Amino acid sequence: MNYPKVFIIILNYNGKDVVSRCLSSVFKLNYPNFEVVFVDNNSTDGSLEAARRNFSKANFIKNEENLGFGAGNNIGFRFALERKADFVLALNYDTEVDADFLTKLIAVANQDEKIGILSPVIFDGRTKQVWFSGGEIDWFRMISRNLKNVPANEFWESDFITGCSMLIRAEVCKKIGLFDEDYFLYWEDADFSLRAKKAGFKTVVVSASWVDHFEKSETHNRSNKIYWLVLSGLIFFKKNTPAWLRPWMGAYFMARRAKNWLDVKFRKTELALVVQKAYRDYKII
Repeated sequence: MNYPKVFIIILNYNGKDVVSRCLSSVFKLNYPNFEVVFVDNNSTDGSLEAARRNFSKANFIKNEENLGFGAGNNIGFRFALERKADFVLALNYDTEVDADFLTKLIAVANQDEKIGILSPVIFDGRTKQVWFSGGEIDWFRMISRNLKNVPANEFWESDFITGCSMLIRAEVCKKIGLFDEDYFLYWEDADFSLRAKKAGFKTVVVSASWVDHFEKSETHNRSNKIYWLVLSGLIFFKKNTPAWLRPWMGAYFMARRAKNWLDVKFRKTELALVVQKAYRDYKII
């Protein structure tokens, strides 16, 4: 088997309670040719200092501010590509990986140079249910879905690959660039996947490669998550909706805003106010 050089990019922001588990599992990988790049988005909880003490084999980069997911990962991608990486792997800091997950991904990548982005099957680390086995974009409803069914195939194609665990062939970055930094958080992975597919690359999920995801955003500041999901989703569909669907997108957007106005006026829930702020900030952008 060919073992191309992989740089694993772990972007951290105040992940002290989860990042040690991630790094411990990564340094137990049975893949023989990888380096870890730990990029810190100006954490304040001591997680960077703890990682430096306990995982000194990693490369460490500290950003002077929280750059968000796309821009933060791009720092690590540039570091890797300058050092002749064959692949870069964006890996969430709240994951735990199987020892052979990277070997299984590379085995599939070696089969076809047009396979540009690969994902493992990702499980919810708490429930052990499938969290991601592929992604589907619903253009009419302006949403995306994480699929949960695992086909009986070695690998299969997906509308997009989640940034939770995204192995990217270096040639993809050289051809289409890096994550779009117009997205601070969420949807940059779907945008990147679409650009890769338009450039002729395949985006696939590999059945034998497994990762557990202990999704921190589900238990920390849900309002912040909803805000960025809505705002980044609006940016995504503005950038990527096919021309023939744009009239529908405009009408659907207005209907969603009207519903939100009614929710704010009559229900006044925290969620409605968060969504309203996202709509207002989208207009400013």
